[in-house]
Amino acid sequence: MKRNITLKQMLVFVSIFFLGIPMIQAQENSAIREYLQYYDSIQYFRYYDQRGINVFETTKEGSPTYQGFRVRFGAGFTQQYQALSHENTGALNYQTTNRLYPLQDGFMTAQANLNMDVQLADGIRLNLTTYLSSRHHNEAWVKGGYIQFDKLPFKGKFWDDLMKITTIKVGHMEVNYGDAHFRRPDGGQTLYSPFMEGLIMDDFATEIGGEVYLQKKGLFGMIGLTNGMIKGHVDSVYETVADDNTKRAPSIYFKGGFDRKLSEKLRLRLSASYYTNSSSGGSGLTLFGGDRTGSNYQNVMEKVPYGTANPASTAVAFSGRLNPGFSKKVNALMLNAFVKYAGFEVFGTYENAKGRSKTETSTRTMDQFSIDGIYRFGSKENVFIGAKYNTVSGRLAGTAFTKDISVNRTSFAAGWFVTRNILMKGEYVIQNYVDFPTSDYRCTGKFNGVVIEAIVGF
Repeated sequence: MKRNITLKQMLVFVSIFFLGIPMIQAQENSAIREYLQYYDSIQYFRYYDQRGINVFETTKEGSPTYQGFRVRFGAGFTQQYQALSHENTGALNYQTTNRLYPLQDGFMTAQANLNMDVQLADGIRLNLTTYLSSRHHNEAWVKGGYIQFDKLPFKGKFWDDLMKITTIKVGHMEVNYGDAHFRRPDGGQTLYSPFMEGLIMDDFATEIGGEVYLQKKGLFGMIGLTNGMIKGHVDSVYETVADDNTKRAPSIYFKGGFDRKLSEKLRLRLSASYYTNSSSGGSGLTLFGGDRTGSNYQNVMEKVPYGTANPASTAVAFSGRLNPGFSKKVNALMLNAFVKYAGFEVFGTYENAKGRSKTETSTRTMDQFSIDGIYRFGSKENVFIGAKYNTVSGRLAGTAFTKDISVNRTSFAAGWFVTRNILMKGEYVIQNYVDFPTSDYRCTGKFNGVVIEAIVGF
């Protein structure tokens, strides 16, 4: 049946349509606000986007009001393009037995992290992080998980007053030794770092244990106890000719410092950390080799297996880093300073580490120094430029290393936060290997070039 629409009906329809759009948009905006409020209601938490930059330990201030059980899923995605070249022309047989992997410009396989944070109760949070794709492992790999208590479910003024200044973390988690690990890339979560890599001697490990923090008026202290290894072990260990000590000792570490905004524009943070383990029993200590994702420089300064005429392109995990090999015993001290004035920030590191492997009879020493300066500008400090210098020197294991060697890196970086969740950044890097013996493939080694990253974090 045919039906004519009158002018009056048409006017009513048009009025409802155009008046309805703002109503629908208002409902949508309300739903978005409600969702974001839910999504950001996790307590005592470091955001995975731009808001997490220059955040170190979670504080006792400014946390959202408890709104009940919450589950928050987040992620970090990083896609890289590398244009690096390397050489080692001072090494013996650098074209045969000490030949480096051939490099070409190109994209690297993307890395991805999956983060789950759960608000279990008021002041009680659980975290689980999974590496979905990384340089070191092709398969999904759990980084670790922990439970954090900023409140305890006990009634009484004593417990309330205690937890106003106390935080407790227990689980298989990132060890809080030094401040540099808060500013390093971690698999797909590279948004916190203004540069492509962290330190040359990379202080990063996930170990099983617990940490207790005290914080008040800018002063903070922490004591931690872990198993000292990247995973749990209940198997036996055996004596060697060089070392008959099969005792497995825990790692104990301390941290203390000051972190406060001294004015509207000025923030100062100073910290000192100490980590010690007297005996791993076997060769399991991983303070300087505990990263299970890998370097953001791919295949640079890596030796081709001898006899391989046409080496396949293999993603070597830790290119550009230097592991001192303190796998049996280690004592390490790190001092950090961070200053931010308006958009300018400076971060410095000094580290002295002593240790040995199970096959060595005496300890060796490695020293590390790093300093970087960043200038962030724009209405939301969403654009930055920066420079960094990092050097490591000391004695490596092996009879070929009869004197101290050193590795130094200079980096220049720039980046732009398109939104608080999306970052584009690039870096020009130069890294030199100094005083390595001619028999070592790294003798007179050098790499330099450009790396570009596109990052999403939420």
